[in-house]
Amino acid sequence: MNFRDNSLGVKKLWKNLKNNVIMSSLYSKIVAVIPAREGSKRIPNKNIIQVAGKPLIYYTIRVAKQVKLIEEIYISTDSKKIAYIGKEEGVKAPFLRPKEISQDNSTDLEWVKHFLEYIKPFTPEYIVHLRPTTPIRKAEVIDKAIQMILKNPEATALRSVHKVSESPYKMFYIHKGYLKGLFPDYPVKEYYNLPNQSFPQVYKPNGYVDVIKVDTVLNTNTLHGDKILAFETEPVVEIDTWEELKYVEYLMQINDIF
Repeated sequence: MNFRDNSLGVKKLWKNLKNNVIMSSLYSKIVAVIPAREGSKRIPNKNIIQVAGKPLIYYTIRVAKQVKLIEEIYISTDSKKIAYIGKEEGVKAPFLRPKEISQDNSTDLEWVKHFLEYIKPFTPEYIVHLRPTTPIRKAEVIDKAIQMILKNPEATALRSVHKVSESPYKMFYIHKGYLKGLFPDYPVKEYYNLPNQSFPQVYKPNGYVDVIKVDTVLNTNTLHGDKILAFETEPVVEIDTWEELKYVEYLMQINDIF
């Protein structure tokens, strides 16, 4: 091959690479982010506490790697130790989240915006939000959630929920020693004494899987927007107390989840 032929070959290779980059940028990019801050008051170092012989975050990483529609997995953390565990498990932890957005009162919107700012110029279309505190999941269920939002482009986000048996319409808060209903403007007096069947079925967000649409965050400065798809799952346990931690470990043992 002479120089001219070689030059043409390089140009052809460069053109193919350029086309691949363009096609890649047009592809619907779906990434998972596992938020795992260091601090936790009720259970110290909760996200990496040992559960059935593994750090709690391990179970979320393992399932995320099995999800077919997730292309890349990141950890957003303020902890070098958590970042190290993530890297050892084969996921990306390219930065540490600032401490000021990793407090008890910090919001999910703060770490999402930080994540999007850090990974520029790359911008994914969807972020699959997987909390370490809901460790019992199935990869195929997460795939179904992603498929649902892809089929509903008008949705601004998706959240997993499960039914709750006790309606908030029958609940109270205490004000100066007295019980007060949560819905003072309800048109029926003492509505909280009505049977459960009088009220709409209610659902609790459970942390199984949320899918954040990045356009929603960038265009409205909100996490989920006003058209949140409901993705109903079986009831799951979110770990926030020692009792819940022990119960999850028990469920893992009887279901052989290790």
